[in-house]
Order: sequence, then C-alpha cells, then structure tokens
Amino acid sequence: MNGHVKNMHFQHFMETATTLLSLLLLMAVDSTKIVAAGRNPQCGNALQQTLKLTRLAQKESVDLIKTYKASQGEMSELLCKVTVNNIPDPSISGLEPSERILSIYTQLQAFLPHFKRVYEQQTDLQSPTSPLLSELAGVRARSRNLAASIKTFYQSLFPNLPVPDPAGGPTTLPPSQNVFQQKVYGCVVLRTYKEFLSNVSRELRTLKSKVCRRRIQKNKLF
Repeated sequence: MNGHVKNMHFQHFMETATTLLSLLLLMAVDSTKIVAAGRNPQCGNALQQTLKLTRLAQKESVDLIKTYKASQGEMSELLCKVTVNNIPDPSISGLEPSERILSIYTQLQAFLPHFKRVYEQQTDLQSPTSPLLSELAGVRARSRNLAASIKTFYQSLFPNLPVPDPAGGPTTLPPSQNVFQQKVYGCVVLRTYKEFLSNVSRELRTLKSKVCRRRIQKNKLF
C-alpha cells in the first residue's frame, strides 16, 4: 500500500514537472518569436536603411560644401558665416518619438525648394560642366530618398497615425538677390543642411535605443 502511494505521488510529480517544462519551452519559443517580430518590421530594416541613407547624405554634404566654396571664387570662406533668414531650422522638434520623426520628415521636405533655388542660381553662375551642378542635383535626389525612408520608418512604427502630405506649411524662399547674396544663400543652405543631417543621425540612434528596445521589452512582458 505504501509503495503504491509512493508510486502515485511520483507519477503525479513527473506529470506536473513535464507540464511545467512544456509550458516554459512554449513561452521561450513565443518570446523569441515576439522579440524577432518586434525587431524586424518596426525597428529593423526600415531604420537600418534610413541610417545608411543619412550617413551617406552626411558624407555627401561635407564634400558638397567643399566643392561649393571652391567654385565661388574670392572670399568663399566667409560666405557660410553670414546670417540668412528663412532657412529651414537644423534642429529637430517634438517631445514624443512620433513628433520628432515627423519633424525630420517635415524639415527634409522644407529643404527641397531651397536646393532647387540654389541649383537654379548656380546654373547661371557656373559653366555647364561644373561638378557643383551635378553634386547639387545629387543632394536634392538624396534628400527625396531620405524623406521617403523616414516616412516608411514612421509608418512602420506608428501605422495608425497620419503622415501630413505635403509635410509642413509653405516654404518661404528669398526674394531677388545679387550675385554675392546668391553665393551666401547657397552656402548657408548647404551648411544648415549638413548640421541638420548630423542631428538626424544622432536622433535616429537615440530612437533605436528608446523606441525599438522599449517595444521589444513590452512584447516580452506579454
């Protein structure tokens, strides 16, 4: 009788342990799947692509300013130091991650008409074969691609929030300018854009550590 009772207790213990082990294994597999899901669609490919484009745009902006100064003749080093109004702000605004990502997107859109104006002005000032013209056209195209990547990243994180289109309000361009003012304006636009890209790169790295890890941690809890 005692042996029978012991066998029953042992059998019950083994069944309980097996059930518990199965549950733990199931939870571990589900947790791995959730973490992977949290990394890939929301914070994985879209963010990596955006960071890659931002770094490339940063490098190009540094090279572009050098080319710009070299093509402007005398006093080229002083051009970027002059203050110009109605240039997009290089800083990123907003408190919530969604607001800050939209701020990046809005500012990128705001720079586009300025790039177009600088290109038109430099077309009149440079020879058709000037490398500056091709680099100016390239930075404009890169900015469009970066804006599209930011939009994709935003929609992957916040699929239920709208994206303003067109982003922001109308962009104010400068009135008619003399040659010197045109040279100053172009240099300030490019310098401000370079500062903006540095802020974007820093912001995206912060978002990666805050938003992505927070979502993964949240998934683990559930």
